[in-house]
Amino acid sequence: MALNVLAFTFGIMGNIISFIVFLAPVPTFVRICKKKSIEGFQSLPYVSALFSATLWIYYAMQKDGSGLLLITINAVGCFIETIYIVLFITYANKKARISTLKVLGLLNFLGFAAIILVCELLTKASNREKVLGGICVGFSVCVFAAPLSIMRVVIRTRSVEFMPFSLSLFLTLSAITWLFYGLAIKDFYVALPNIMGAFLGAVQMILYVIYKYYKAPKTDDTEKPKTVAVHSIDMFKLASTPVSSELTVHPQTHGGGDLEGQMEKKVANQIQT
Repeated sequence: MALNVLAFTFGIMGNIISFIVFLAPVPTFVRICKKKSIEGFQSLPYVSALFSATLWIYYAMQKDGSGLLLITINAVGCFIETIYIVLFITYANKKARISTLKVLGLLNFLGFAAIILVCELLTKASNREKVLGGICVGFSVCVFAAPLSIMRVVIRTRSVEFMPFSLSLFLTLSAITWLFYGLAIKDFYVALPNIMGAFLGAVQMILYVIYKYYKAPKTDDTEKPKTVAVHSIDMFKLASTPVSSELTVHPQTHGGGDLEGQMEKKVANQIQT
């Protein structure tokens, strides 16, 4: 009984936190709708999220009642992600629209249909949950590994501009909550991918704290003006200083003749002409 209460508690918490995570892209799509352009945004995260949600719904339907809370949140996720994809296609240019429709057709329709056929026709009811669970874990690991690219960008640029702390926090909380939910219902396939999700989320928050307050070494602004000023003063001194009688010019010889003499002759010839 206590175990069921614990599982229900973590399941409800997981639904609430995951709902917040699903709503995270809302500001992005508000911006897209206002500008009527997708700018540089990509549709793959939303197409992948839709596929993941439908996959987990199918998996939860194989369980005897214990997968209800998985069905509820992923059904909400399917609805939200579908709205995102429709808005994306509406405001995308022709190339992005065609690309999105291709991925949507291959992954969410053909891919999902192939999984259903394999599970229904080639597996027995007793093994279907295991096969489908393995597929869900594999895809979830790929989804959780996606933030590695943004983490690499953060480390390279030493900037957290494209890794909001709030999103990292809620992703981590969501992974931890579903991890405990999986442990409570003794479901290895639910718990396993969320171990990786919780770990990567924690790493993202650590990186955020490190690079949020990172200060790039600044060049001394007074260095360059000071150098220029000193240089200008030195040039002024050089120009205003009378030539010392000790400074002598040693004329170069050319063909055994005196250069100064040659110049004097040339001037004299010009005067005569």
